[in-house]
Amino acid sequence: MTGRVALVTGAGRGIGRATAMALADADERVMAVARTQDELQSLAREAPVEFLVGTVATQDGCERIIEETRERLGPISILVSNAGMGSYHERPIWEQDPEIWRGSLAVNLDAAFHLMRLAVPDMTAAGWGRIVVVSSTSGQVGGPAISAYTAAKHGVIGLMRSVAQDVIPFGVTCNAVLPGWVRTAMADADVAVEAERTDRTPEEVWESHAREYAAGRVLRPEEIAAVVAFLASDAASGVNGEAVTVALGGLW
Repeated sequence: MTGRVALVTGAGRGIGRATAMALADADERVMAVARTQDELQSLAREAPVEFLVGTVATQDGCERIIEETRERLGPISILVSNAGMGSYHERPIWEQDPEIWRGSLAVNLDAAFHLMRLAVPDMTAAGWGRIVVVSSTSGQVGGPAISAYTAAKHGVIGLMRSVAQDVIPFGVTCNAVLPGWVRTAMADADVAVEAERTDRTPEEVWESHAREYAAGRVLRPEEIAAVVAFLASDAASGVNGEAVTVALGGLW
């Protein structure tokens, strides 16, 4: 990699943090974005990244993120749309709160649209760019009481496939990574609710998810970040419009 400007959202923890570190290790100039300043400051102590406290939940928030990244680092070459909202607060469809629906789509789908729309002109002008959106295995299959999360994660794959066709003539690629169960703070929140509903401890739930995979374990954020970093590299120039599942061979 060649010191290009890489914007990573949801970079305070989990997959986003690991991705920011992986891109910084590859000598990219990383702008790490998250809502929590303490997490970003911790990241900046461990890796040579710039950081910005912001939210992708609104169009205005996305516009501010893009504008400030350009002002501080220059034109954007790599966009990793990773910030997400989990499903722990959802309910069966007949009990689903419309505000939860709208909030999930705003963060998990609308944000990717706004960020892509705003960042792509930098990439097409340069004749090179990489867009990677973090979806989920919930973008492939449905699950009970997660209608908003499932719809958003399916939707972002469709968005990616369309954008991939728009941008490839300009030397830009657009792909998605679909993680299975990864031990992150967001997943911990989902597991805590599952544990309460099923009268188990959170650790028992994690153990049950590990048994769903032939490998007998769940994934680490660094394993997802490695795939994102590859898709953001020159080596992945032939990969476009792909939904890459990273789930140890399992559906979830």
